[in-house]
Amino acid sequence: MPSHVIFAVILALTVWQPDETLRRYGAADYEWHLEMLRGTPFNARATITFPARNRIAGMAPCNSYTSTNIMPYPWIKVGPIAATRRACPDLDAEAAYFDALRAARVAVVEGDRLTLSDEDTPLLVFKARD
Repeated sequence: MPSHVIFAVILALTVWQPDETLRRYGAADYEWHLEMLRGTPFNARATITFPARNRIAGMAPCNSYTSTNIMPYPWIKVGPIAATRRACPDLDAEAAYFDALRAARVAVVEGDRLTLSDEDTPLLVFKARD
């Protein structure tokens, strides 16, 4: 079978495959605002959205960022984070936020709450805003 036919079949299967990520299971319609980081109230501003299939975007305390998640719900695995490079007094809070995002493995949407956890502990708790 010619390679272009195999590529077309793989592409078609990928495009028509349903989105099984967190986006499909309640996270797509909101901007999620971080309230708790590793059990402590988060006093800086950080958000996460799910703007398109397999995409994550948001605003960390200092910089906007994008990443990926291709894991089916309820799992999450944040890919490499691409962020702008602005400096601000909250860079330590931003580093802690990105570290927790990278460590997250399980996602749960319950009403207006999104919790990202490692295998044992909630790492990030967000509240939804339209």
